[in-house]
Amino acid sequence: MNKNINFPHLGIYLENVGKSISIFGFEIAFYGITIAAAMLAGLWIAMRTAKKTGQNPDLYFDMGMLAIFCALIGARAYYVVFAWENYKNNLLEIFNLRHGGLAIYGGVIGGAVAVYMFARMKKQKFLQLADTASVGLVLGQIIGRWGNFFNREAFGGYTDNLFAMQLPLDAVYSWDVTPEMMENLRTAGGVQYIQVHPTFLYESLWNLMVLVLLAVYTKRKKFDGEVFCLYLLGYGLGRAWIEGLRTDQLWIPGTEIPVSQVLAVVLVVVSAAIITVKRRKAKIVESTGDECEKN
Repeated sequence: MNKNINFPHLGIYLENVGKSISIFGFEIAFYGITIAAAMLAGLWIAMRTAKKTGQNPDLYFDMGMLAIFCALIGARAYYVVFAWENYKNNLLEIFNLRHGGLAIYGGVIGGAVAVYMFARMKKQKFLQLADTASVGLVLGQIIGRWGNFFNREAFGGYTDNLFAMQLPLDAVYSWDVTPEMMENLRTAGGVQYIQVHPTFLYESLWNLMVLVLLAVYTKRKKFDGEVFCLYLLGYGLGRAWIEGLRTDQLWIPGTEIPVSQVLAVVLVVVSAAIITVKRRKAKIVESTGDECEKN
């Protein structure tokens, strides 16, 4: 199998990009290394944000351990449920994460459940915890998406735009290859390449903008839960667009409607509505307070 990954219009040609590294004869997937790095980075920035906002960073370390565990379960469960055809005849494959198969929205749901459970146990404000955790979550997504790069997965359809990525045909899953990709195969050095949207890169860059927005907004929020809603809004806008490009979409059973795209749109609408209503109420309260002071 050829291991090259090219971005021809950017003049980037990467040779021998492996999927794993061997340590003492044991193969460790770069996908797993990337996800682990994403979790650690997310935990670190959440603790740092907690300290800057006058909270106890150690609280977030404890919560992070639970949230990471539940997020992994949620991410895998979400993927398996909506890709059941790939697992129903081989149930043990459900536990094989080396081939990828983690859905971000499942991870968000699992993580949110963990944060809620932790808040109840420690008698903390769930929405305040969720606000701070959101900053760590989006940083984790920025890094974690590069696991898809090493796995040659989660890419979009054929494109010839500036960021077009070339992957060897024999290095990707056949079910992710569309007829249009086959019609536009590129051949170089005797190797056949498909040319696709690098959606992992799009999402990583989009989330970087979301991270900057959340970092700036954290100290300017008007109510607990606003940063979390802003995360759902910002990430959802990008995901709704990017999901439409991908060839490995998870469908709502019995339809050809991408479940993550629908969920993204719903969360964008709900989050925008919550932020609008809550901010209006906060503005009314501030105005009332100013009038009372004048009187």
